[in-house]
This record gives sequence, structure tokens and C-alpha cells, in this order.
Amino acid sequence: MCGIVGYVDFNRDVRAKEKMLEQMTDTLLHRGPDETNTWMNQHVAFGHQRLSVIDIEGGKQPMHKAKNRHTYTLIYNGELYNTDELRSDLRQKNYHFETTSDTEVLLTAYLEWQEQCVDYLNGIFAFAIWDEEKEQLFIARDRLGVKPLFFQEKNGQFIFGSELKAILAHEEVKAEIDRSGLAEIFGLGPSRTPGHGLFKNMHELRSGHALTFSKNGLKKWRYWNVNSCHHTDSMSETISKVRELCIDAVQRQLVSDVPISTFLSGGLDSSAITAIASQYFQERRKGSLTTFSVDYKGNADYFKASKFQPSMDQPFIEEMATVFQTNHHNEVISGEALASHLKKAVELRDQPGMADIDSSLLWFCQQIKKQTTVSLSGECADEIFGGYPWFHSPPTDEETGFPWMRSLSSRIDLLHPHWQEKLQLSEYVYARYQETIDETPRLDGEKEEDARRRELFYLNMHWFMAQLLERKDRMSMGASLEVRVPYADHRLVEYVWNIPWEMKILEGKEKGILRKAMEGILPETILYRKKSPFPKTFQPAYTNAVKKWMREIVDDEDARLFEFLNKEKVEAILVSEGKEFKEPWYGQLMQGPQLIAHLCQIDYWLRTYDVKVVE
Repeated sequence: MCGIVGYVDFNRDVRAKEKMLEQMTDTLLHRGPDETNTWMNQHVAFGHQRLSVIDIEGGKQPMHKAKNRHTYTLIYNGELYNTDELRSDLRQKNYHFETTSDTEVLLTAYLEWQEQCVDYLNGIFAFAIWDEEKEQLFIARDRLGVKPLFFQEKNGQFIFGSELKAILAHEEVKAEIDRSGLAEIFGLGPSRTPGHGLFKNMHELRSGHALTFSKNGLKKWRYWNVNSCHHTDSMSETISKVRELCIDAVQRQLVSDVPISTFLSGGLDSSAITAIASQYFQERRKGSLTTFSVDYKGNADYFKASKFQPSMDQPFIEEMATVFQTNHHNEVISGEALASHLKKAVELRDQPGMADIDSSLLWFCQQIKKQTTVSLSGECADEIFGGYPWFHSPPTDEETGFPWMRSLSSRIDLLHPHWQEKLQLSEYVYARYQETIDETPRLDGEKEEDARRRELFYLNMHWFMAQLLERKDRMSMGASLEVRVPYADHRLVEYVWNIPWEMKILEGKEKGILRKAMEGILPETILYRKKSPFPKTFQPAYTNAVKKWMREIVDDEDARLFEFLNKEKVEAILVSEGKEFKEPWYGQLMQGPQLIAHLCQIDYWLRTYDVKVVE
């Protein structure tokens, strides 16, 4: 994995700004600490930070390749999982390769298929290619948006980067936020509207989209989406296909020239990946698979079972490590360490995040990085197979809105009255929700409840899943760790999209079709364990740390937070340890100390980025 940044300006010679390009590139050092390179011509500047994973020597970037006396230049963040097949196809078309890197395969694919090259790629990516012949920049992002890409177009200049901070380092870009950006923070945060870049004039290239920028201007288009059609496979065929796609996705993503591992929580999703990976290692005599789990210091003493977190993970983790003979590492984080990473998590996201749900992952990835450079994680299975409660009982018409965020009225109540009036959060949030609902690919003749559930799956794919993928990318890359997500393989997503709900909950079990597909691969105790989400902390030390941070903010007369929120109501949340705020702020678990920490993160973000509010 890597970090990319660049800009195109047809109105001036950009080579005079080499120092600025270097500064922009340096902001992404955490994404690629192994090598830093820049390249410039009269109107184009590219910067690249490399995390070396495949072909350590041959995969250097920016990479150049010539065809018909024209040169093409690529910077790329990601990984291709069908490199060998593509290289074979391209060789048959008389292309030659000087490296074994997927970078060269990607650039050669563009030489052959131009903008349609994205249709041939299986992987996670965000890349930019300068086409010398067309005098055109081409940028594309992977189908599910695993890898990030942001941009700003203004006055004939186009600036882009893997993270917002890289664009903000450009001398002509300011950290300004308008009403829509504030509505994103207070109405939708920590999620973001697909395509919204928070800061004024900042945009995100949406998943499955591509763009070109030339003297003729900016052109964006969607090159991929799920397609709704009738599922015709029998139950046995469906089980077999899901199993085949899962195994293939995991095995493809085990290719690496550096040490590799898997996340292991003891749940269905990560355990399935671990089991497949372990067998793959054993068959190829690569030794034991390395696995990692995370827990909180003293959590067993404070754990309280709930509807959403019915059991602790440790016994299931130990069973998996024993059965599959993995080289397992259980990393234990203290409450103090958890709190100490909250600020860094904001800096990595360039926005307020998911409190300790982010900081624990950042710390965890830092521990994994000490032994491996690549790891596989179980994100996205719940979103595509329907593992969340809202899939089982789709909200009725009276309960429209994001099912994982029922806190809107309480959010509005925290705002000062004049901001309530200016931001109109109810209207803003509902409009963003409805945009996604309206975009859902329909299936003619589908029953009303099934059509509603299809909307929920689409909503999850572009909001909840996107939020978790963003979290995983920023926190892992913050530790210079490449994390791959097999359940986001687009072939698996496309197939599961059209599996009827009755099949998805086979035998009445959440993700029943996935469980059935993993029979014979996983132990029964793991296979039919009730879902338990990413663990949260119950440590008093963490609660005390975030309360202390919030007390400092409350006592600060210059606190940015209270430009927008009512101080007395925030103090009531502090005193009650979050119990004053009835609903989870976001998701199922983000309440209590997590809410206090998130509000602290908002204040820290406003201060650290010196955010200016503009109309």
C-alpha cells in the first residue's frame, strides 16, 4: 500500500513548486515509509510514498512506460489480486514486462485498454495516470472504495491525494468548512456522504468511479455498480458458489513478498479467513499462519453482556488458534493507551472519528506491524450477508432514515439554536439518505419487504461499510500496515447481492448462507457462534481519561466545540458519563465514554486543523 498525491495546472509551469510537492508528499509518509519519490513535468506533479509489498526492487513509483513514442506515468495505491492473469493476457498482446510488480501490470493494462482498464482489475486501488499523448490525467478508485482518493478542482487546477491532509498542504487550499461540511460533522458524523470531502470545495472520488482531467475540463463517471437480477441458483449451488468465491478471494489476497497475517476475533468472519489462510499455508509448506487478536486490560473484570455483545471473544480465539495451529498473538491494550491514541486517530482520518473504536484499531495495527507488513481482516461480511439487526426487521415507512443512527433529534438538541436554524440537520440528513435510496438498483416484481431490504443493503454498502473501510484504511496505514479485506471482493459482492433473504438467513440464522458455506472448514462452536461486534472497552481507566479531556475542554473559554454545541448540555453528558444522551451516537456501541471521546475529537479537529467556518 502507498500514498499518492499530485496536481495538474494547465495555466502555469508547476515545476517551480517542487518544494510544495515534497511537502504534500511528506504528509503521507505513514502510508509508505519505505520510499519517497516525486516527478514533475510542465503541467503535472506526482508524489508517491511507498510501502513495499510486491517486487520490492521493481515496483518503484512513479512508474513510466512508453508506447508509440508517448510516455505514460503512474502513481498507485493498492494491490491487484489478478496480476498473473492480466500479465498473461497482456503478454499475448505482445507487451513485455521488466518487473514482477502489479504496478507495471496496471500501467500496461492502461496502455492496452485505456480508461476501460478498470473493468479488468480485481483488487483494491486508487491510482492516477498521466497520459502524455492525450495530455490528460486519468484517475480511478476500486469498486467498493477500499482505497481512498480526494480531490479539488478550482480555477483550472486539479489537486488530488490519498488523504485530505495532502491536499490541504497545497498553498492554495484552505481548511474552510461551510454549512454542508458542518452538517456532515454534526448530523452524519463520523460517517460522510459518499463523494463529500468535508472541507469547502473538497470532494471524494466515489467507489466504482473514475475521472479524467484535461484542458477540456473534468469528466467523472461510474464504471461499476451492483446489478439487480433474479437469483436462479439452487440452494446447494448457492452454498457451493459462496464457498468457492470466499476461498478464492482469501487465497488471492495471500500473495505477498513480505510477512503476512490475519486478524482473529473468534467470530465467523475473521475465523473463516483464518481457516482458509491456514490451510493455504500448510498446503504450500509456508509454516504456521500468524494471527492477532486484541483485548482490553482487565476487561474480563468489567465486561457486561448485552444484546449486541453477548459474549467475550477470548475462548473462541483460543480454540481457533489451537485447531489451526496458528502462531497467535493476543495484544492487550490499557485504558491509558487507548485514550492516548484518540488524537492521532483524528489526524489520520482528517476528521472526528469513532473514538476508541478507531484508537484501539490504530494501536492494534501498530502491534501487528512489528511482526508482519500485510494482514487480512473480516470487514464487509455483515454488510453483504446481512449480519446486522436492521436487516432482520426492516424499518417501516414511519422510521425512515439511517437505521444505525437514531440519535438525530438528540444531536440537534445539542446545537445552539442559531446553528439548529442554519444547519437544518433533519432536512440535510434525510436528503442524503434519500439520495442513496433513490440510487438503489431495483428488481422489477420484487415484494415490498424485499425491495425495502435491498435498499438497506445498498445503504449499508455506501454508508456503514464505507465508514468501516475508511476506518480500517486510515488506522492500518497510520501504522504502515497493509490490511486486505477479502469480503470486499467485487465478485463475491455481486453474487451475494442477489441471493434472496430466505437463503441468506438459511435455517433462520444470521449470515446463515455463509455459515453453511463454511461447514467443514470451521469448528461447529465457531461456525454457529452468535455475532459479537468489534470489542469495546469497559475499563474505568479509559472512561476517566476521556472525562478528564472533556473537563479541560469545558473549562477552556476558547474551546472550539462550544461555538456550535451547548456547553451545559455537553457538561451534563460529561457528569453522567454519557448516560444523559439516550441513544448511541452512531452504530450500536458508540455511547457513554465513546460519545464523550467523539465530542472531544470534534474539538481537537477544529483546533488542530484551524478550521474556518465560511458561508
